[in-house]
Amino acid sequence: MRTGPAAGTDPAPRRRKHWSGRANPLAGLGSVLWLAVVVVPVYAMISASLTHQSEALGHNALKPPSHPTLDNYDTVLHNGFGHLLWNTVLAAAAVVAIVLVLCVPLSYVAVRTRSIWSGAAFRLFLLGVAIPAQAVVVPLYLMIAKLDLYDSLLAIILPTAAFAMPVSVLILTGTLRDISEDLYEAMALDGASPTRMLFQLVVPLAKGGISTVVVYAALQAWNGLLFPLIFTQSDGPRVLTLGLFNYVSEFGVNIPALLASVVLSGVPIFVVYLVARRALVGGLMGVGGK
Repeated sequence: MRTGPAAGTDPAPRRRKHWSGRANPLAGLGSVLWLAVVVVPVYAMISASLTHQSEALGHNALKPPSHPTLDNYDTVLHNGFGHLLWNTVLAAAAVVAIVLVLCVPLSYVAVRTRSIWSGAAFRLFLLGVAIPAQAVVVPLYLMIAKLDLYDSLLAIILPTAAFAMPVSVLILTGTLRDISEDLYEAMALDGASPTRMLFQLVVPLAKGGISTVVVYAALQAWNGLLFPLIFTQSDGPRVLTLGLFNYVSEFGVNIPALLASVVLSGVPIFVVYLVARRALVGGLMGVGGK
């Protein structure tokens, strides 16, 4: 007489065989190659930032520095880096706040309202995706000058937020459409107002899309060069991207100090990505509301 497997027998070997059969060597090789494409330039940048200016041009980018030094980072930190960092943080935080305050309710209305006006507003925002900032920089300059905002942080914040909003609305509407209609109906039967639905239902379930928008808007403000370059001229509202010009002169470029400034500039936004990476990936995959 046949007997079944003994009690406590673990069928794990069968599962391991099943998973090993689904391995994809090509995907693994592609992942390694992509990792090399990303890591090697970062390594070369950090390595060059630790070299002396005298050996920067002849230094092999893939070879560790023979005499590493932190003098370049000391030069950057004592060359107004704190002021540039503070201005950039303020600009990024303001851009994120403006985008969230305006785009979350607007996306909510675009998803929940079937009126002609809401559809027209949504299509108008989608049209903004196709308009590059370079095409309208002259009218923007005239508007900034008329509003007496030239050479101020607001001259950077407002245009950056405006150009971040179309993509943000597109991301948020996709996330909000994933929220089940039954949840809206349940809250409506409970007597919830649209405002209560927004804050108690939509915002908690749209964390993935909101995190994606936060990182996207912060990156737009952090890496922006066009608006700071055109709309500011004094040292007061200068941001990190303009601060890189401190190491460029008509007689040459201080390459190690320039790269040290790039490394220090990338650390804060990298920390923001680490904090929001899970929700960010979920939002990009379209499952932020599930």
